[in-house]
Amino acid sequence: MSKKTFKTSIGGQALIEGVMMRGPSSTAMATRLPDGGIDVETWDNAGAGKKWYRKTPFVRGIFNMLDSLLLGYKCLMKSAEKAGLEDAGEEPSKFDKWLAEKLGKNISTVVGVISIIIGMGLAIALFVLLPALLIGRLDPWVSSSVAKSLLEGLVKIILFVCYLALVSRMQDIRRVFEYHGAEHKTIACYEAGEELTVENIRGKTRFHPRCGTSFLLIVLVISILVFSVVTWENILLRVLLKVALLPLVVGIAYEIIKFAGRHDNIITRGISAPGLWLQRLTTNEPHDDQIEVAVASMQPVIPREKGADEW
Repeated sequence: MSKKTFKTSIGGQALIEGVMMRGPSSTAMATRLPDGGIDVETWDNAGAGKKWYRKTPFVRGIFNMLDSLLLGYKCLMKSAEKAGLEDAGEEPSKFDKWLAEKLGKNISTVVGVISIIIGMGLAIALFVLLPALLIGRLDPWVSSSVAKSLLEGLVKIILFVCYLALVSRMQDIRRVFEYHGAEHKTIACYEAGEELTVENIRGKTRFHPRCGTSFLLIVLVISILVFSVVTWENILLRVLLKVALLPLVVGIAYEIIKFAGRHDNIITRGISAPGLWLQRLTTNEPHDDQIEVAVASMQPVIPREKGADEW
């Protein structure tokens, strides 16, 4: 397989002092332990890609996104525990004990789902409700629905960039973003057909066109186009319709980033460019020990059959 054209379907996520990588048939997470060692945990992707809704264009995007959110949350919480960030000596509260008793092994899944729901609720409030309320106040001066939709989209993008810029200044988040850079560099080295060594990976780019940051930016841009046909007569109705149309927006954005990741031409480079620029906020140059963790998570998910993970 040509080194220049090979693009892997393996993707990952930065964790607390670690990296998770997901391959076509298995997933692995590697975490730097307090004693300096690297803990690696692997598991099979049960039923990966076999369900019809995982393969159907414009439908698979929403299910893949939800699955990635839930898996990412589980790995994030698990990595925090392994990295020693959770106080093992702290006595669990009565509520914690009640949850553990009632939910048993399912507690992490339930808590993860609840966290995702709360997170999505906050995202809707910040990126759907707030921009609509702000632009809705411009009615005396702006009457065009298209103009208001464009202004609303501009507000969402500004809020998104400002949010990333603010959180990137937090010390703990900076370390996560360094692991994010290590993840991207490791995948870039693998796609270049080179051996996964710290020396080879160190010089690779930390920007990747199939990154989740790029995906979110494409979601925002597509939402401007889709929501431009939604009424401005009633702000509450507009917000509800926008929420109802979110699966469509996510489905379209998923197909676009999938197409852009598979092809390399002037159009796809133009599609990828804004997301690559935005990754300057969400990725940092990693240290060698962080690259080692990314390699430890990558190696177990590389399929034995060459090309089985081709994008």
